[in-house]
Amino acid sequence: MLIRQLYDHDTFSFSYLLADLQTKTAMIIDPVKERLSLYLQLLEEFELSLHYAIDTHLHADHITGMGALREATSCKTLVGQSSKMDCADEQFADNDIIHCGNIILRALYTPGHTNDSYSFYLEENNGMPPCVFTGDTLFIRGTGRTDFMGGSSEDLYNSLFSQLLTLPDHTIVYPGHDYKGMNQSTIGEEKQHNPRLQVKNWQELAAIMDGLNLANPKKFTVAISANAKCGEVP
Repeated sequence: MLIRQLYDHDTFSFSYLLADLQTKTAMIIDPVKERLSLYLQLLEEFELSLHYAIDTHLHADHITGMGALREATSCKTLVGQSSKMDCADEQFADNDIIHCGNIILRALYTPGHTNDSYSFYLEENNGMPPCVFTGDTLFIRGTGRTDFMGGSSEDLYNSLFSQLLTLPDHTIVYPGHDYKGMNQSTIGEEKQHNPRLQVKNWQELAAIMDGLNLANPKKFTVAISANAKCGEVP
């Protein structure tokens, strides 16, 4: 199996290309529209057929590449059941399985950053450790914000402690963003070193989140409306 972590410097966003090299089938998680040419290049180089383009949630900081990939490759677009992106071809729910060749990806409903946030868990396979693609729910040494788009510190706490942190400690964490120069971690490492996980209850986490006073993402205005239409900019 192939996993490629792809970075968009303008928005500090990670996208992920997952491919089954036996069946030559692939999926891309959280594609960025401006990186379409890179995705198509990799699909051509590895001789892959793209089956799915998936968003972990409705993004507010970049334009999704789901629609552009669908137009270019005829792949299906997938979003979570709680999403307002009615442009997508299919929806998934908590614990649903997404099959792509021999890849078995399990959807985990992890609201908190937004009310439609999902993560994706890939079990240990052929000597590869398990991994989880956490979107904006869990970052390396941080978490996604909770102050807009249906965000909730209580929901985030439950998603972290009742979902993600119950995964095996050696599970590799692949986040949706990086602002600190780190591209991956593990569940065990984040339990020990992530300051937002050193809390006893959701109220303590809320106190941290309420004190961040973050500005809106620079593409906030255009991203919300465009992403509701799978990346079609008005």
